[in-house]
Amino acid sequence: EVQLVESGGGLVQAGGSLRLSCAASGFKTNDYTIGWFRQAPGKEREGVSCFHSEDGTITTYYADSVKGRFTISSDNAKKTVYLQMNSLKPEDTAVYYCAVDLYYVYGSTCPKARSEYDYWGQGTQVTVSS
Repeated sequence: EVQLVESGGGLVQAGGSLRLSCAASGFKTNDYTIGWFRQAPGKEREGVSCFHSEDGTITTYYADSVKGRFTISSDNAKKTVYLQMNSLKPEDTAVYYCAVDLYYVYGSTCPKARSEYDYWGQGTQVTVSS
C-alpha cells in the first residue's frame, strides 16, 4: 500500500524557516513525481513545488510565489522528499500536502495538475505569524 506522511510543519515567525518532509512507502521505483501543494482557508489547493525523477534525470519546479525561497530535494534511499522553506511570509500559511504520481507517461515533467497525482498525504499545518 502506497503511503505518504508529511511532517515538519509548525508555527514560525515571518522570516523564519521550516523544512517539510514527505516520507513515501509502498513502492520501489525511483521514477516518480512528488508534488507539494498547499491550501489556505477559503482558497483552492495550489501547487507549490514539484520533484520529477525519470531514468536518473531530475526536474524541479517552483511556483512564482515561492521561487528563491523554497528548495525541494530528495533522499532516494529514504524515499523522502524535502521542502526547505526560508524567508517565510504570513501568506505562506496553509496546510501543506505532498502527493505522488507513480504512473506517469515517460517524457512528462513538472509541474503537474492535481488530478495527475495518485496518492496524497494527510497534510501538515504551516503557520507564519507576522
